[in-house]
Formats: sequence, structure tokens, C-alpha cells
Amino acid sequence: MPIISVDTKKKELIGNFRRPGKTWCKKPPEVNEHDYSSQAECLAVPFGIYDVMRNAGYVVVGLSHNTSEFAVSSISRWWQDEGQEVYPGVAELMILADGGGGNGYRSKAWRWNLQEKICNRCRLTVTVCHYPPGCSKWNPVEHRLFSQISNNWAGVPLRSLAIMLGYIRGTTTTTGLSVKAVLDEGIYPRGQKVTWKDVDALDLTPHEVCPGWNYTIRPSK
Repeated sequence: MPIISVDTKKKELIGNFRRPGKTWCKKPPEVNEHDYSSQAECLAVPFGIYDVMRNAGYVVVGLSHNTSEFAVSSISRWWQDEGQEVYPGVAELMILADGGGGNGYRSKAWRWNLQEKICNRCRLTVTVCHYPPGCSKWNPVEHRLFSQISNNWAGVPLRSLAIMLGYIRGTTTTTGLSVKAVLDEGIYPRGQKVTWKDVDALDLTPHEVCPGWNYTIRPSK
């Protein structure tokens, strides 16, 4: 079973803004004194998918909101672009996720989108395991992918989306980490309406241990 660790990285203002960290250069770059969002080209929302079995990262940079629909669409894109090729014939997928945000354990839209966009569309049985509060730092995507990306672009102004994507793709480690990055220009509005009736109709089986945090969703028949 392939295992992926997912989460949304901190949103980044794209523009000539100062970034924390140090980098080697002959002349320090000049940046804006203040990081006003009105002076930004856009606000980038990076959603990371870390393949635990292959030590590989896949980052979808969105320009909309950090919603459940965006999170699931990013996972679906990873599966169609990469997952189904490196795991041919696989019918199950395990997802490790934090307890909050677009992939939060309380989100009805997260579960509904998993059913529609992953289970039904890709014909996959998905097992989700949420980390409890205070334990998100143990989520592999945090220290094996996001921290490495932050180190790679430390001190570098992200003046354009192309620069941001380039630094994400150029992130490597001595353990063999490789990262792909793609841009998602889709619009994901907040407040997607999913009722408890919709959730009850899902083919979802809670686990005996922490049933609200761990569950399996199967393709609808």
C-alpha cells in the first residue's frame, strides 16, 4: 500500500519581499521595506504530498484558498500524474494528515471530496489517519519535505511563481529526496456545502481505535 503524508505549507507572498534566512551572494538583493499584500503579485498556497515509500515530494502551488476541495484535488492530481505509474495495479492508498486545515478530521467536505475525487474517480480504497493535536510535527511531510524546501530558499526573495517553483523542484537531500512542483490556477471557493446527510451516504468505515480520526473510505458501488 502506498503511504503519502499531506499538509499545506505556510502561504507565501510572491513579490520583492524580504525572506528570513541566509544565502551566499556577492551583493545582497534589495527588497521592499514592508511586506504589504497589496504589493504582492499573488498569494501562493503550497500543498505538499510526501511519498513515504519512495522519499519523493510533490507540491501543488495553488492561487486560491486552502480548502478541502483544493487538498483533495492536489492528491488526485498526484495520483493521476505520478502515483498510478509508480504503483501500478494498486487498489489502496493510505493518507497521513494533520487534524486541522483543509484536510482536518472535522471537515465534512474533506471526506466527501475524498469519496468523489479519489475513491470513486480513481477506484481506490483510501485509509486516512489524522495526527492528534500537538503531534503534527511528527507528520513526515513537515520534516522530510517542507523543512528541506524552506532551507533551500532561505534568504531568497520569491519575486515570481517561476522562481518559487524552481526552488521547490531544486530541493534535494543526501538521502535522495526528489521533488516535483506544479501550478494550480483553479478557483476553490470557501464554504463548500456538504451536509451530514451527504456524509452518511459515504462508504466510510471508522476504525476501532479513535474512530473520528482514523477511517477507511471505499469506492461507491
